[in-house]
Order: sequence, then C-alpha cells, then structure tokens
Amino acid sequence: MHPEFDLSAAADALADIVTAIGDDRLDAATPAGLPVRAILDHVSGLAEAFRAAAAKESAGESAAPEFDSGAVLSADWRTGIPTRLRALAAAWRAPAAWDGVTEAGGVTMPAAVTARVALDELVVHAWDLARATGQEMKVSESDLDVLLEFLKDTPPEGTPGLFGPIVPIGPGAPALHRVLGFTGRDPFWIPKAG
Repeated sequence: MHPEFDLSAAADALADIVTAIGDDRLDAATPAGLPVRAILDHVSGLAEAFRAAAAKESAGESAAPEFDSGAVLSADWRTGIPTRLRALAAAWRAPAAWDGVTEAGGVTMPAAVTARVALDELVVHAWDLARATGQEMKVSESDLDVLLEFLKDTPPEGTPGLFGPIVPIGPGAPALHRVLGFTGRDPFWIPKAG
C-alpha cells in the first residue's frame, strides 16, 4: 500500500521542540497535567512503539508507554528522542508499513489507523511541550486535515486511555484548536504564573 501521508514534518517539529527544552523547564507543568519530563519520557517510548508498529516488529508484545510524573530521563534525551522520532517517520515511509494490521501500545488495529494515532501523538505532544516551554509550534495544514477527519467522531467523554473529555471548540476555530479540543486539550491553556 502507498503511504497515505508523511509523518516527517510532525516528527521534525516535535524533535525541534524537544531539542530546545532547557533543563530548567523539565519540571514545568504541561497542558496534560504532567511535568515536561513525563511528556518527554512518554514521547521517547511512543516513538519506539510506533516505529516498531510500522515495521510490524511488536505484534502482541508492546505495552502502552506509561506516563511517569517522576520520570528519569536518559542523559542523551535531547539527542536520543529526536533520533527516535525521525526513525518513526522513516519507518512509516515504507509502503509495507501501511499494509494489514499492526500493534502499538498493546492495541491492535489497521496499520493506517495506527499511523493516524502516531500523527496525533506527535502533534498533540508537540503542542503540550511547546506551550509548557514557551516555544512556537509548527504544524502543517495537511496534518491537521488528517487529524480532523480521524478525530471527528470522538465521543464527548473522550477515548479512555487516549484522550480526556472533548473540550468544545467552535467549528470556525483554527484547525489546531479543533484537533486539541477533540483530544481533551484546552487550546487556550497557559502555564500558571510562579
């Protein structure tokens, strides 16, 4: 099967944000209600899980990357996570990645759906980290179009284990805001002072 979209832009955007995070921001709050270090640890795990899913290496073997608020990051996290993110994107450029079913985080689903979940993880966690650390986030309109189509039928209560309850966002709002709302994020979240 031919790849339906390319995850490279989203992976690169997240990698750039990760690289720019200072050590002094690792305990900063994020929109996900966890510190930056926990999101970084989660991103490191999901990058490998979705790379393995594209390569069909993990069928029935991987568990969902857990969030650990006290996560201890490896010494090379600032280079290691971007390397894993780029490997994830490269793996999904292979036509065979899109064939059949695969598994990521203990969930088996059609490969094309898994790729959409991966894209959602990249975009939403890039936003989490960008908001928490005062960075700008880049996201392509084509990626947002894929995500809006993917998320449009999300139930109001969210998707347990993936997203919290939907944050209502008007249909005329920017596409990124609507994506965030579908995943239980408030697009107007800002860090608390102090």
